[in-house]
Amino acid sequence: MAINSNRPISPHLQVYKLPLTGIISILHRITGVCLSVGLIFFVYIIYALAAGSNTYAAMQVFMKLWPMQVLYWGFIYAFFFHLCHGVRHLIWDAGNSFNSDTLNRYAMIELGTSLVLTLITLLFV
Repeated sequence: MAINSNRPISPHLQVYKLPLTGIISILHRITGVCLSVGLIFFVYIIYALAAGSNTYAAMQVFMKLWPMQVLYWGFIYAFFFHLCHGVRHLIWDAGNSFNSDTLNRYAMIELGTSLVLTLITLLFV
């Protein structure tokens, strides 16, 4: 059997450029997983509160480490991004804003709003 060398070859993934809405959709799924994993830390904090002052003090020391602080602020950003994207889905459920310009504009608003809400939280915590 001869191999036909004239067949078109499918381009690899690096050739494709995802639209902003595609990137936002993937990020929404990733933040959902991050929020689920972050609940483990929430349960740890609740456990430390219930276990007594020594466990709570150890938890505070652990949570003050810089990697934990990065995870904490990542969790906060994931929360606000997921919230903003959920609001966007509510707007879509109402049947609004499906044209390309509005989709991209709302995606930028979503990214900006989630960042601003995270920074405002940083100021108050």
